[in-house]
Amino acid sequence: MTLQSGGTPARLRVESRPFLILAPMKPYAGIDFGTSNSAVCLGGAGPLGLVALEQDRPTLPSAVFYNADEQTTVFGRQAVAEYQAGYSGRLLRSLKSLLGSELLGETTLVNGRSVAYREIISGFMAHLKRRAEEQAGGAVERVVLGRPVHFVDDDATRDRAAENSMREIAGEIGFREVCFQYEPIAAAFDYETGLDREVLALVVDIGGGTSDFSLVRLGPDRAGKLDRSADVLASDGVHIAGTDFDQQLSLVSVMPCLGLNSPGREGKPVPSHIYFELATWHRINFLYTPRALSNAETLRPFYKTPNFHNRLMKVLRDREGHRLAGLVEDAKVAVADGGRNRMDLAFVEKGLMTTVNQETLAFAIDDALRRIVDTALETVKRANVTAAEVDTVYITGGSTGIRVLREAIAAAFPGSEQVIGDPFASVARGLGVYAGRVYG
Repeated sequence: MTLQSGGTPARLRVESRPFLILAPMKPYAGIDFGTSNSAVCLGGAGPLGLVALEQDRPTLPSAVFYNADEQTTVFGRQAVAEYQAGYSGRLLRSLKSLLGSELLGETTLVNGRSVAYREIISGFMAHLKRRAEEQAGGAVERVVLGRPVHFVDDDATRDRAAENSMREIAGEIGFREVCFQYEPIAAAFDYETGLDREVLALVVDIGGGTSDFSLVRLGPDRAGKLDRSADVLASDGVHIAGTDFDQQLSLVSVMPCLGLNSPGREGKPVPSHIYFELATWHRINFLYTPRALSNAETLRPFYKTPNFHNRLMKVLRDREGHRLAGLVEDAKVAVADGGRNRMDLAFVEKGLMTTVNQETLAFAIDDALRRIVDTALETVKRANVTAAEVDTVYITGGSTGIRVLREAIAAAFPGSEQVIGDPFASVARGLGVYAGRVYG
């Protein structure tokens, strides 16, 4: 009831008009399940923002550790820390690499029981969902999942199988509505939120498992549209990225300390296949089986210098492969923008060490860089656009901290402005932006 200025009640006027009761918007998420790191963007339950996945950090290393001593399953940095602290158990990383591979349908031994690789991925994604729901204060049942342009290079059937597997896993862990968006296009949407003019941008997303590219027209007048198909001129990708850089750096820096390329008894180099396995994150665990250890032992007669084989066997028997891979990854990050890094390998042999610098890294990844740059140029070519017509090269992804990589891309697009995005969260935020358009 309203009052007149003199205090006498005024006549209450009731107007007959239609009205709506708006139900609270259900939350939605954009999930960037990455080979090396993952991130989640949450919307609908409040302002769009990244989810704190591990303490207050918005990113989570894509790692799982099944702790046999504590009978627990932990994720991310905690997983790596418990493994490195010496707890018994099984560490798995680079889980996304299993999508589209034959391994996804197989099982592996985890603390005495057989576990399907699919179940391991499901457990990790369910953990991401739980963290989002804790922040949302309720169920999150709608999601946009990021995906590379190609899960598998040059194999459309396996590529579809990888996406279907991811969709099925998302449904199994409780997502009722699932759609996908290319990761570089998601990164483009994140970049677009800060633009005040229209640009033709080549988005370069180089993460842990793939390097992906999209040529997109972006601008404030385009940002609100749900259908952006006319703005995406071309997309392409190649299955080369950060874990491949780790492998190549390991092969030129650490594996020679264990005998790679050393002369055998007949003058030929010792067999190399085991070193390639040991330098590949998602293959390391296969070298710890009794059969693999037995096969490695049979290589002893090939070595002219027995100590190389002794070092190799110590790494395998003590299950130090992931420790080596972690040191290589740390060295890559340390020298990415210059400097030197000393890797202490005393846990293999007292006094053993090796040193890497930016030049070592550049030499190790030279072939990979050429393929990445060639794919970037091919993406632009497919759109019938020249490199000179690209206004901006927007670079994101965890591997873009490598200076020689940025320089190689800049040399391929000399007339374009190079913009560095958030290396670990740009895709997730862009997926959240897109999810808001789809579900909002």
